[in-house]
Amino acid sequence: MANMTDYQKIEKSAAMRKKVLNIFTYALLTVWAIMVLFPFYWMLLTSIKSYSAYSSEYIPKFFTLSPTFQNYIDAFTAVPLAKYFTNTLIFTLFTTALMLIVVILAAFAFARLEFKGKNLAFTIFLSLMMIPNELVIITNFVTITNLDMRNTFAGLILPSVTSVFYIYLLRENFAQIPDELYYAAKVDGTSDFKYLRKVMIPICKPTIITVTILKVIECWNSYVWPRLITDDQAFFLVSNGIQEIRENGFGRENIPAMMAAVVVISVPLIILFLIFHKKIMEGVSRGGTKG
Repeated sequence: MANMTDYQKIEKSAAMRKKVLNIFTYALLTVWAIMVLFPFYWMLLTSIKSYSAYSSEYIPKFFTLSPTFQNYIDAFTAVPLAKYFTNTLIFTLFTTALMLIVVILAAFAFARLEFKGKNLAFTIFLSLMMIPNELVIITNFVTITNLDMRNTFAGLILPSVTSVFYIYLLRENFAQIPDELYYAAKVDGTSDFKYLRKVMIPICKPTIITVTILKVIECWNSYVWPRLITDDQAFFLVSNGIQEIRENGFGRENIPAMMAAVVVISVPLIILFLIFHKKIMEGVSRGGTKG
């Protein structure tokens, strides 16, 4: 009886420690979430404050009783933000689509095909990740300029249609698919391309979705390259538009309208993440094959 009582005490003590640990963990996560989400809340709050209300606040207020959407109208009329939005959408869709074709085919070649010098070629290919991005940008800028492709969508898109990291990521996923599936498909007379399309891509779909979303975010947030290669408003992206709003004085004077423009630009990425966040987590955490 005494032993049973001691066991119950130990069990109760362990449960208490676990409960305290959970409380501490969730409290820490709550504080971290507030720190991460507060800038977004402040951006949204500022975007619905009138210019006069914002300017009259000597001490910033964390709420407003008179929200307005005039700032969003001002953001679209101050600069051709809708045009920049369309340009960014075109740039993102075409770049992501071409990148997926290049990355999937390259990863398949390195993972499944056999050719002389494959391992050496892959090692050299991976070594490109060691080259600073600034050097790549300089090389791309000189190349695109010499090809007379500045202020064109082709000049914006072409340098971004491949990624060493994404090829490596997909290659590792493809390589974990059992070889027996490939040999069985070859015995049945299946071509390499059909095997890739019917077997490898469906199995590695979560990772491909993750790569796609990451590339979309990368393109949408692209700033340095579009800033270098375009000086014609007809090819400006939203990142250029935000900078233009700031540089022409409108953004520095009318902060609420500036925040409204940032909200409009951020909403597509937020919606994309909310829709596919489970796929992103699955693609990041999975090992390669479906269990």
